[in-house]
Amino acid sequence: MARPSTTSTAARATPAAQRNALPGRLSPGMACDTAFRIISRRHLDAILAQHDGTCRGDPEALHQIRIALTHLRTTIRFFSPMVDDALRPGVWAELKWLNSQLGMVRDLDVAIERVIAESGGELVVIAELQHWDEKRAESHRLLARALQSARYRRLVEQTTTWIESGPWSTRRSKEAIRLRRSPLANHATERLTEWETTLLRKARKLHRLDVEKRHKLRLLNKRLTYSIESLEDLFADETLAKQKSILKQLRKAQKSLGQLNDDARGQTLAASLNEAIPEAGLRFLDRKREKKLLRAATEAYRKLDKAKPFRSSDLAPNAEPED
Repeated sequence: MARPSTTSTAARATPAAQRNALPGRLSPGMACDTAFRIISRRHLDAILAQHDGTCRGDPEALHQIRIALTHLRTTIRFFSPMVDDALRPGVWAELKWLNSQLGMVRDLDVAIERVIAESGGELVVIAELQHWDEKRAESHRLLARALQSARYRRLVEQTTTWIESGPWSTRRSKEAIRLRRSPLANHATERLTEWETTLLRKARKLHRLDVEKRHKLRLLNKRLTYSIESLEDLFADETLAKQKSILKQLRKAQKSLGQLNDDARGQTLAASLNEAIPEAGLRFLDRKREKKLLRAATEAYRKLDKAKPFRSSDLAPNAEPED
């Protein structure tokens, strides 16, 4: 799909003075402050690229803008504590606000897809869809208003300024300087290992987790997946197969956990239709489906646990820092 033009928004948010030239690709010896800016710019640009399409109601643009936003939030987590300055909580709060605005419409899109897939042309389901569509239309009106608001424009401008020249980038303590200058591969190896270990430990209890804890596991899975994707430049030919193998299992687990989360969200949304469509919530209650999805996620984590974890040699952390 062609990207909608967002030149005016991007131009206001990223003046030339803030857009210092950066390398086009990541490299193992690259300093972490440079890497953070490169990765963050990629994801912020992806958000801007889908802005107009999302405002027009394009479900795919909405899906892509949410992915880009989650990538950006993951990047901020990935490079903490380097970027944990006085402005970060404010930036984070606004990104969280934007995510909540996008989330409601996306949840409705997913629920409507589920209803359509199971409709079979039944008249009662067609009537039910009218209620879902009305709810979706109202939610989209609110979303479009948010995306065209002064608050959204400030969010883009403030986030851009913070990425490029926030207080985190000028702190003079020895620890702050060390974190900024640390080779990307060193930091990435440590972070990926930490997040993978945590994910696998929690995944061993998957069948005993309630909906909320399962949702948190899904977020951990997504965080690790998106981080590996953002670091794709670092994987050489000999380690690319390993990266793809790990991503394959993470994505399988993510798909199953995502469908379980969509079902839970669908039940919540259907509750608001109960007065008009009393049976709406039953569509999202399927114990057989739940067991199947849990088995698929468990198997993916079993294979991930058996795979060799990331090691320093995968990302060449001994490379010299670059200027």
